[in-house]
Amino acid sequence: MSIDVLNETDFTVDEVELLACARYVLDRMHVHPRAELCVRIVGEDTMERLHVQWMDLPGPTDVMSFPMDELRPGSEDSPSEGMLGDVVLCPTVAERQAAEAGHATADELLLLTTHGILHLLGYDHAEPEEKKEMFELQRQLLLTFLATGPRRR
Repeated sequence: MSIDVLNETDFTVDEVELLACARYVLDRMHVHPRAELCVRIVGEDTMERLHVQWMDLPGPTDVMSFPMDELRPGSEDSPSEGMLGDVVLCPTVAERQAAEAGHATADELLLLTTHGILHLLGYDHAEPEEKKEMFELQRQLLLTFLATGPRRR
């Protein structure tokens, strides 16, 4: 599986842990090993430009997803293959959200990575039932990753 994590900021991010989280989520969602994903870490100015350009909403946001091949989750017997797309994270927005939620910025970035990947796989939260499904899956994936993955703290 080809996953690139590109930090375009001076913000210190555990890129190895983000990579491990992304790989874990893609494996659990049965995305083909040849699928490609890019996780970009950008500043507020870049995120604001993307947010305005693609969502027509003001200000920076925490995460945006840009699907390429519109992959959907696969199965063990038939994993999804293709170019997944890009997840764009803004760590300074994540830092503020983490402080409000009372947890670490690193945990917020893992949550946002998981959230962004689920969007790339077609999940959404516009409707109450969609939100319930997506957020429960996001919670399960993140909790199992945190329980089984290496933490460097």
